[in-house]
Parts: sequence; structure tokens; C-alpha cells
Amino acid sequence: MKMKILDKTDMKMKFELEGATPAFANTLRRVMMNEVPTLAVEYVDIEENGSGMFDEMLAHRIGLIPLTVPKKFCFKDKCKCEGNGCSMCEVTLVVEKQGPCVVKSGDMKSTNDDARPADMDIPIIELLEGHRIKFEAVAQLGFGKRHMKWQASVAGYRYKANVRIYPDRDGDVDAYTIDVCPKNVFEKKDGTIKVARPEDCNLCMRCVEIAKDNAATVIPDDTSFVFRVESVCGLHVEDVVAAALEEIENRTDDFISSFKKAVK
Repeated sequence: MKMKILDKTDMKMKFELEGATPAFANTLRRVMMNEVPTLAVEYVDIEENGSGMFDEMLAHRIGLIPLTVPKKFCFKDKCKCEGNGCSMCEVTLVVEKQGPCVVKSGDMKSTNDDARPADMDIPIIELLEGHRIKFEAVAQLGFGKRHMKWQASVAGYRYKANVRIYPDRDGDVDAYTIDVCPKNVFEKKDGTIKVARPEDCNLCMRCVEIAKDNAATVIPDDTSFVFRVESVCGLHVEDVVAAALEEIENRTDDFISSFKKAVK
């Protein structure tokens, strides 16, 4: 299998996966979304809430705020503290604000500088004159398959399209390529229509519908996939993809070891 990055920022990535199967592509998608560990608030102790919002709704909003993940952080049930909670498996974030103001994620003061809101400008609640709020939130590692607040990314893929055009089969080439393609896959250069960006084709088949005499063909390739991944946690998108691939590799190694033991 081969991977080619087509576009990337800190939080979004578009890449092409070649020589794979639909089963592997779907496995990678599911692991990137639900089985990469991320940090999120698990418990909220609301000491004072003078706002017009119920405690339950406030706690729900706090839990959905993505947090950055400290290095060498571990799951609570695998920590040396034996689940009692320590600085290696739990982070506490504190807020104490007096209205009028808008309480934002950046107002959360963390006990660990490496564990903080990924976006400091997420609004939590608006406090009016005389309103006051005070709470402590405890964050832990978790997986998206347990709760969406730990979801690492939004990931999707589609088959790569093999796009071909045959100008000699129909005189009105522009009509079924440049003018109708919603993804701007084609371009005209030196009076000739060419397939310039096949990786952008979304298989809408509009060009095929308009073309005459099979002058345009679009064939999905079930061994090549175009992925779009967006991180929705405190990890950069390349870290999400790398962690997902490592998880798949570890599972494969465990299965091989289990198989070898079983056949002995």
C-alpha cells in the first residue's frame, strides 16, 4: 500500500491510499474516528451556578470541549495510582467567573499546562449581571467508541476515479467536461481538453451523462481511495492518522502472536 498526501493543515488532511481494499479503508476510517485516545472532561463538580442554564446542560457543554493531550499521559485504569487519580491520569480544570460576561474555554485554568482547551474561544455560557459560576472539571483519556466527546476525528473516503475523455469521438467536448463538471476536474490548455485533477472527481457522473458516443468515462477504482480527515480533538491531524495506523499494527501483531500460540 502507498499513501500520498494531497493537502494538509494542522487540523485537516486529504490523502490518497493506493493498493488497499474497501475493508482496510473502512477499518482505517473507524479507528481514526473512534479508537485514538483523546482527552475530555469526565466529571464536573459545579459548586455554584447562578446562570439560567441547568447544571446538566452546562456539564454536557464542558465535556464536549476538545483538550490537548499531555505526553506520557495514561489511562486511569492502567495508571500506577491504581485508579485513584493522579497527575499522570487526570487533569483538573477550574473556572470561577462573575457576570456580566461570556465564559469561554480559555477561562478554564488547568493543573497541567500541557492539557488545555484546543480552542480558547469556545463559548460555554453567558453570565448576566449578578450571575456567578464556579466549577471544577476532571478530564481523562478515553475513546470515541465509548462517547463522542472522545472522538478523535471526522473521517471519510471515496473511491478514486479513473477519468478518461476522448475528444475525437464528439466535437462538442467543452459541453460535457469543463462546463458541467462541479469539481473542476478538467482544464483546457492549448485548445485541448485534459483531465487535470482526477483526484477531485466525486463520481457524480455528470460528464458521462452529457457525453455522446462514450466520449467520457469515469470508472471507480476499488483499490485506491481518497480520504478526508479532520481532527476534532486536541491532536493534530497527522498525529491522529499515525496513532490509528499504530493501533492497527499493534492489533495485527497481537493476532499473529495469538495465532502462533494456538497452532503450537
